[in-house]
Amino acid sequence: MSVRLADAPFAADRELAEFTAGLSGEGAVVSFLGLARARASDGEEVERLVLDHHPSLTLASLNEIGEAARDRFGLSSLRIVHRCGAVAPGETIVFVAAAAAHRRAAFEGADYVMDRLKTDAVFWKREETAAGSRWIEPRQEDYSDRERWKDAPCPE
Repeated sequence: MSVRLADAPFAADRELAEFTAGLSGEGAVVSFLGLARARASDGEEVERLVLDHHPSLTLASLNEIGEAARDRFGLSSLRIVHRCGAVAPGETIVFVAAAAAHRRAAFEGADYVMDRLKTDAVFWKREETAAGSRWIEPRQEDYSDRERWKDAPCPE
């Protein structure tokens, strides 16, 4: 498992190539790439997204999420790269790749990681616009997405 904070832009295609090069016979790889939006939920243009963090706490939260996904879905390999600091619209915020023997575990593992990152990763997020800045909190939908895993059976 590889978990990393990135304080500068990174190339998701390179991350995926490195991830798959390290595999040994898995039947499925699923990857997810999250990009910074150019518009806020109210339609206002976003100049940058800022992800403040505490290096050790944030990294520990990412590792805990990754370990939970790996154990729950039997992932053979997992990579999480999450930006911190200032992120421009269109830049990659997060990259997740999950590998497993079968596709369902890889899909669900990546989905689970993203649901947990949205609500449980230790970041303080704010959007900066021409009118100023505002803090961003997880939405109710984000919490609902995370909660669906509580009663979901673990794949065998």
